[in-house]
Amino acid sequence: MKIFDILSRYVTRQLLANFFIVFFAILGIIMMFDSIEALRRVSGRDDLTLGFTAQYALTRITKTVEIVIPFVLMVAAMITFWRLSKNNEFVIIRSAGVSVFGFLKPLMFATFLLGVADIVLFNPIAAKMYEWHEVLSYRMQTKNPKAVLFSSKGLWIREAVDDDKILLIQARSLRQDDDGTVWMRDVSITELNKNSQIIKSYEAYFATLDGDTFHLKDVKVIVGGEPVQTINDYAYKTSINLQRIKENFIKPEAISFWRLPDTISFYEKSGFSARQHWMRFLNLLISPLLLVGMLMLAAVFMLQNTLRGSAIMWRVVLSIAAGFTFYFASQVVFAFGLNGYIPVWLAAIAPTLIIILVSTSLLIQSDEV
Repeated sequence: MKIFDILSRYVTRQLLANFFIVFFAILGIIMMFDSIEALRRVSGRDDLTLGFTAQYALTRITKTVEIVIPFVLMVAAMITFWRLSKNNEFVIIRSAGVSVFGFLKPLMFATFLLGVADIVLFNPIAAKMYEWHEVLSYRMQTKNPKAVLFSSKGLWIREAVDDDKILLIQARSLRQDDDGTVWMRDVSITELNKNSQIIKSYEAYFATLDGDTFHLKDVKVIVGGEPVQTINDYAYKTSINLQRIKENFIKPEAISFWRLPDTISFYEKSGFSARQHWMRFLNLLISPLLLVGMLMLAAVFMLQNTLRGSAIMWRVVLSIAAGFTFYFASQVVFAFGLNGYIPVWLAAIAPTLIIILVSTSLLIQSDEV
């Protein structure tokens, strides 16, 4: 069966239609509960407006949506396969000599493209919304309606300039104005060699960040064995920018798929562990195959020549139970990878590979019956 023939388009349209129906239904439920939670959190706060509450609830959605998308796909596939079995359409398809995998091929292709669209198009939007939700949460905690950065504990960041030079940049406190200007108090920039020995240190009362340049005020330049120099103004260029500073305070989920490789490279060059970011990147990379695996899992339980009576309910229950079991098992494997017990690539790939292989084996057996 060719991917783009009439039958393929028919079943693919049904799957996609059911996916978006289930997706928006679940999205509405999530929005309702998130709105209730947001209203509960802002109740009694005169400094928070209704607009703030709406933004807080809306940006919170993306955190949950990313988790439920595989289950949405699975439920949509279950509905699609159930309808085909109920109307005896699947019996006719099999009678025409189409194998199970021949029938599933266009659906797997469409599901894979859906996963690609998710990471390429939806993920950057979701990451931006997640980042904004972190900002709103910080504003709610600090009661500062103009706060933009995500920490009141100051800044500590390490930058590898080259193989022979490392920078340590520290600030006791920092804030960002509405125009994007970053202000820092008690700033220290320390230059180290590859043996972590101090070459030079800049101590400033305060500084601003403009692009990739720190404008230091009331600076003391300290070099070992030399008198301390005092400079009123000093411009110190670095590859650190506002985005890099934000990435120190936000979770990998708030960094888009397109920015993750550059972020991982930056952290590894600076000598920091990028394990969390690697896990996030690999999980996004493998997510289209995960959706294909959930489709195949639904097919194992729901794609039968005849489904009648209580058998339907049992298969629905078993398929949902299998989906949740897989999810929790994948979280355990994810934790193992995050803590370094197993390689990151294995923690990201293994759950998806297992569900695809197991589903394939069961589908082959059912196809031979």
